[in-house]
Amino acid sequence: MLVENNIQHDSIVFFDGYCNLCNGVVNWLLDRDTHQTLRFAPLQGETYSQLQQTLSLKFPEATSLPLSTVVLYSEGNVYTHSTAVLMIGETLGGVWKVFGLAGRIIPRFVRDAVYGFISRNRYRWFGKRDACRIPTPEIAARFLP
Repeated sequence: MLVENNIQHDSIVFFDGYCNLCNGVVNWLLDRDTHQTLRFAPLQGETYSQLQQTLSLKFPEATSLPLSTVVLYSEGNVYTHSTAVLMIGETLGGVWKVFGLAGRIIPRFVRDAVYGFISRNRYRWFGKRDACRIPTPEIAARFLP
């Protein structure tokens, strides 16, 4: 668990705070995470920097990930790319859990190829913000720096 200010967070979704697609996905997740099990933080923020330092020996790949990937930190594990997306679905539960589990049928190299294609084109297709997302007061507690 990532501990910050004496608060433990089991599931944190790290996203590119400048990416319009990523921010849209975060909004989508906020609407569907009815149990509020997910927390969110930009890859450009302090929390992700802390995660990189904390887990550098256990997950060395987490120290060099580009901003073009989503990262899920859940129950002491780090998930990236398409696996992170599937695990986020599983975390949401219900029909999203079924989609997450069913998605594992597709080989990871195929899932990650599709993920990479979308990731490489996300700024061109959806645009980019000048600054990281600033959440509204009612959802601010679910965001980490």
